[in-house]
Amino acid sequence: MPGSEIQAVTGAFGFSGRYIARRLLSAGQRVITLTNSSYRHDPFGGRVTAHPLRFDKPEGLESSLEGVSVLYNTYYVRFNYRGAVSFTYADAVANSAILFNAAKRAGIRRVVHISITNPSENSELEYFRCKAEIEKLLVSSGISYSILRPAVLFGDESILINNIAFLLRKFPVFGVFGDGGYRLQPIYVEDLAELAVEKGREEQNSIINAIGPEIFHYRELVETIGLIIDKPRPIVSIPPSIGFVAAFIIGGLLGDRLVTRDEIKGLMAGLLYVDSPPAGKTRLTDWAKENASWLGNRYFSELGRRMHSI
Repeated sequence: MPGSEIQAVTGAFGFSGRYIARRLLSAGQRVITLTNSSYRHDPFGGRVTAHPLRFDKPEGLESSLEGVSVLYNTYYVRFNYRGAVSFTYADAVANSAILFNAAKRAGIRRVVHISITNPSENSELEYFRCKAEIEKLLVSSGISYSILRPAVLFGDESILINNIAFLLRKFPVFGVFGDGGYRLQPIYVEDLAELAVEKGREEQNSIINAIGPEIFHYRELVETIGLIIDKPRPIVSIPPSIGFVAAFIIGGLLGDRLVTRDEIKGLMAGLLYVDSPPAGKTRLTDWAKENASWLGNRYFSELGRRMHSI
């Protein structure tokens, strides 16, 4: 890939987008980002040019993407929220259509899109259903694509793994929904970024389950993290409805949403597990051991991040 090509990343000042942008810069690429948070700390020292992610101004998106070869799209929302800043799954679908249309008009040759394991247009869960709808929009756009489907990401500032550790540090017991026997396959965000950049260099269309090398039952994951950070706790099984209420109360105290109903149902339905070879190589247990001194020392807020990012 010629070094003069421009690559675009949505949310390069956020979590997964930051790692993708960093990889591209290391490979000698020119990188821009589409973001609603250009005022956030720039981790790249000005090497990534920020453009506004204004879905209400598609002509502006098209202009920002002119000359771009590959678009790496991390844009989505984790839950429906209406407040000072509102966002919904339906908004994410509509906005993705605007983004892909702008990309096509701008002449982008390829889109690498971050999705989720087991999306389905027939899912009763809006999160997974809307993810499938966005994939369909991309596939039907006519742009060359690679769709990456991670289950759970871990790494610096990863929400789920860090906040499990936070709760283990703060509470004498840890509750799991049901028996905690459902499986998930976390992937290291650096491995996801490496895979994304690799797929950006290709031409053929692809859909890849971007999962890590370790498979955990949820209860086992909590036990493992507790042992690694030296905070082993009794793990109790609780009905999902009671667990959601407890999480809602704790989240309210933290000014966040700790977990959503869709996340509980998706987790318990095994939607964060797929029967595929691993795409990542980094083991969560190894990474957690290397970062045990700080893991879970503070809470990472999804709402706080959302208020200051795309």
